[in-house]
Amino acid sequence: MITGIQIKNQVENVLPTKVSLWQRELAGAVREPAELLRLLGLEGTVSTNPFRLLVPHSYIARMKHGDWHDPLLRQVLPLDEELRVVEGFNHDPVGDQFAQVADGVLHKYHGRVLLVTTGACAVHCRYCFRRHFPYTESNPVRGEWEGALAYIRANADVREVILSGGDPLTLSDERLAVLFRQLRDIPHVTRVRFHSRLPVVLPSRIDSGFLSLLEQVPQQKVMVIHANHAQELAAGDVRTALAALHGAGVTLLNQAVLLRGVNDNADVLVELSESLFAQRVLPYYLHLLDRVAGAAHFEVPEAEAARLMGKIRQRLPGFLVPKLVREVAGERAKMPVSG
Repeated sequence: MITGIQIKNQVENVLPTKVSLWQRELAGAVREPAELLRLLGLEGTVSTNPFRLLVPHSYIARMKHGDWHDPLLRQVLPLDEELRVVEGFNHDPVGDQFAQVADGVLHKYHGRVLLVTTGACAVHCRYCFRRHFPYTESNPVRGEWEGALAYIRANADVREVILSGGDPLTLSDERLAVLFRQLRDIPHVTRVRFHSRLPVVLPSRIDSGFLSLLEQVPQQKVMVIHANHAQELAAGDVRTALAALHGAGVTLLNQAVLLRGVNDNADVLVELSESLFAQRVLPYYLHLLDRVAGAAHFEVPEAEAARLMGKIRQRLPGFLVPKLVREVAGERAKMPVSG
């Protein structure tokens, strides 16, 4: 598992000469639980945890002052529950390591591969299914993605490359430009998909430099953002970032995770879908929790999730109802959950 200090160093090692606003904000993100509690006017202590806290100030600003149960706070605050050993929860719940075919390349599904571009994130979500992923051993950045790109070139049925991590948008524009140039030269790659939390937690990342960079990507561009609660979308700078991406011709989708104490409520999920679509983001997936060690306290049972989906279908048009799915290690697609 990569540590908070390693992540900070990893980000700083690829900074350009001129440091952008988003990079300064990321460097100044809160890393100590006591500081987070102080900013929110909360008194108490929280867990000492090897999976370190990391949360930008722009995300903290959307949390409710003095509320231990704030749905955004619950997503980032280390708790003692994470230290419990729970049967059925492990370090690789979705089989990433078995699907790795080259450094940083996961090939699970037909026609598309996932490139683990970095181990760095702008926020440490406590339910992250890759919280134990061996980023140091699997990082393709060491050789400018040579092995990863060689694999993609050699597999002509790969039409889509998914940039993930960590979070690919924590890479500098300079590093992304190198990757985009290399992908541009692979004729059978027709789509580039980004999986990123940054438009939500660090919207300053969607700046003029990044938008100009997107113009150099000739393939269809898809960005799957990650918001679990409408409160995450309420800030003006988030709306501005999403509007800019839409204006740049990026297809915007959202994937959420069903989380106990965060969004396990039909009213909350309906509001999330409505808020997303108001910002031209289509609800895509609602994931059942990946059973990663340390996240058992977030799990919502499948039967309860199915009942929630039934209520949501009664209140939303079909295009605003996300697909309820579970990822099962070794399966060739996300598995739909009926409800």
